[in-house]
Amino acid sequence: MQPLCLIVNPNAGGGRASKRLPRAEAALRARGFAFRVERTTSMEHARELARGAVAAGEAPVAMGGDGLTGAVAGEVRGTDAVLGILPGGRGNDFARKLGIPFEPEPACDVLAAWQVRAVDVAEAGGHAFLGIASAGFDSDVQDIANSTRLPLGGAVYAYSTLAALRGWRDAQWHVEVDGTPYDFSGYSVAVANSGVFGGGMQLVPQASLDDGELDVLLTQSAPKTGYLRNLPKVFKGEHVDEPNLVFLRGKEISFHADRPFTAYADGDPIADLPVTIRVRPSALKVLAP
Repeated sequence: MQPLCLIVNPNAGGGRASKRLPRAEAALRARGFAFRVERTTSMEHARELARGAVAAGEAPVAMGGDGLTGAVAGEVRGTDAVLGILPGGRGNDFARKLGIPFEPEPACDVLAAWQVRAVDVAEAGGHAFLGIASAGFDSDVQDIANSTRLPLGGAVYAYSTLAALRGWRDAQWHVEVDGTPYDFSGYSVAVANSGVFGGGMQLVPQASLDDGELDVLLTQSAPKTGYLRNLPKVFKGEHVDEPNLVFLRGKEISFHADRPFTAYADGDPIADLPVTIRVRPSALKVLAP
């Protein structure tokens, strides 16, 4: 086992990461780890800390939400370093996909087991992401989720979806998957690495982290009432047979719409449209069950 650099976003999960930090430190000591703790002030600061940890021969451990994990992973990808995860955000979707427990003590057990798994990473706009990059209706949802101060926890995404749906109008989309074009009218384009986002929504349940490809979901036009009715199905992945959904797969995906949108990934803005997303197969080594 390498020494650890615990990179903590103190504001993640409404302060959840800060509250859990003493438990995590105690658990790491009990398991014999040498470690240091660094608190982030921004995502760029988190990336800087991750680069420093890799250079020092430490294993960076992200303690925060999916945004922090994605930022740290972006600096670990393509190196010999391994990434550790101690969930501390609202969604924790990458940890969920990997089967990493949310509580600090069992999550530290995963670190102590030191089981290294190689997973794919997606890249857009020069940045890496782990979960799902999406734009369109999902952009509006994420804007609301990021701005709300209501203490909703993981339910913030369901609340934001309802709020965004009221003023939504369909966009016109042009998408290319490995050079093959697709044009449609509708809600959104999502490009999935892990397939999970929004606090446990199984948007693309068939997505794999180690198949060397990205899964693409085109959500075409449908009545708002139908969209709302199907929303609960997404948490269990039971929506996939809906007629307005088109699932594709590829290694390079480009898309834009007839009006401006920002693509979000791992809860943070990653690129303005138009955007091209590519997969880097097995580029990230992560400690996971």
